Amino acid sequence: MKIWKTGKIFTAGAIIFLLGCKETKPTYDVVFKNGNIINLENGSIVNADILIRNNKIDTISTNTDFNSFEANTIIDAKDKYIVPGFWDNHTHFRGGDSLTEANQKFLNLFMANGITTVRDAGGDLTSAVLSWRKAIAENKMIGPRIFTSGPKVDGVGATWAGSLEVDSANDIAKVLDSLQSIPADFVKIYDSRITADHYLQTIAEAEKRGLITSGHMPFTVELDATINAGIDAIEHLYYIMKGCSTKEEAITQQLLKDEIGFWDAMPLLQSSFADSTALKTFKNLKDHNVFVVPTLHIGRVLSYLDEEDHTNDDYLKYISKGIQKTYRGRIARVEHATEQQVADRKALDQFFGELALKLQQNGVSLLAGSDSGAFNSYTYPGISLHKEMEAMVNIGISPLDALRASAYNGALFLKQDADYGSIVAGKYADIILLNNNPLENIRHTRDIFMVLSNGNLHTASDLQQLLKEAEVN
Repeated sequence: MKIWKTGKIFTAGAIIFLLGCKETKPTYDVVFKNGNIINLENGSIVNADILIRNNKIDTISTNTDFNSFEANTIIDAKDKYIVPGFWDNHTHFRGGDSLTEANQKFLNLFMANGITTVRDAGGDLTSAVLSWRKAIAENKMIGPRIFTSGPKVDGVGATWAGSLEVDSANDIAKVLDSLQSIPADFVKIYDSRITADHYLQTIAEAEKRGLITSGHMPFTVELDATINAGIDAIEHLYYIMKGCSTKEEAITQQLLKDEIGFWDAMPLLQSSFADSTALKTFKNLKDHNVFVVPTLHIGRVLSYLDEEDHTNDDYLKYISKGIQKTYRGRIARVEHATEQQVADRKALDQFFGELALKLQQNGVSLLAGSDSGAFNSYTYPGISLHKEMEAMVNIGISPLDALRASAYNGALFLKQDADYGSIVAGKYADIILLNNNPLENIRHTRDIFMVLSNGNLHTASDLQQLLKEAEVN
């Protein structure tokens, strides 16, 4: 065996060896430097750097060696507060083909308000929604990530256009087959015409297929039956109130016999609310991991249409005349209501605030959703999600829990939490930089410094431009 002595040949070989093993510096697409990251699980804040590559959070570090890597873009996040992109967990794209373009403009309004994800809870523009979703994912269009139910499920003669109608047990399988072919991200059930039996059977069959379900609840059904059938989320608080009444069974029988209607039942249910019954209901909701969508902001807007003049609302300039025409139904209802009906509606709005707080205090998971879209008067896409979180805080829910009700709980509900909902290495880089701490004042969610969504950075001026482009009047 030949042994090489120290000399030129050994030195040259060593150089070749070292060059061959030289480590290449990693390159990151975006680095947020020195930002205050809010942990939505416990409210803690850590000052750290976020290194992003291929649209995912690669590393979160408190002692980053900036000489150890290359970066295409470095953002100084000093004194900024970092949270996941906001989720609006109850929106609608609807109104028929003539309003397709008007609905498309909502995408700008969502993104301009830092809402990087929306849950479309049923409408009649499914083809358009799917095309927008594809274009957004391919970066051919700016907009939020869309999770959609597709059409709503209801009974024959459904209130909302485009609904899939269930007239028999055999229809349930066909309806669910249709939704799975879209594919819908969840099943949204409405309560205008569907029978009690078909409603419960639809939930049970959807659960057998592993589908996520949410919905209104026919007042001919008791809440415990809905929970036990497997519902995953209850939209609005009417149905929760029903399950908290000591007279739910008797009132349900009156409804089944057509002795009273939906609105007639409201004061009866409200006056028979009992903490002991409510606590059992809250426990059942929590034990079955059922989410509740309070929609407090729209409730207040609609309850006070008789008092508040919205004709000078700043956001009306983003709402087309066609969408504004759909507002007339809600407005006319108030114009023709009796003084007692108006007073009852306001009392109910107050009651719902108290109920939402009790749900939160008893460990029921809430989802922040605006219910914005056509037909829902003066509840504007984008800004209304911030107002919903503010409404939660106004009733006594902490800013942290209001924030959790947006992205964190939204991702959990749709089983997307492995990829979204928190600032964690391995998840998608769906990120908002705020100028001030939202845990100190929830209104700071509106004060956006920058948004990172789908690999795209949007500065505050970019967001203002999105608003400008959304103007229609």
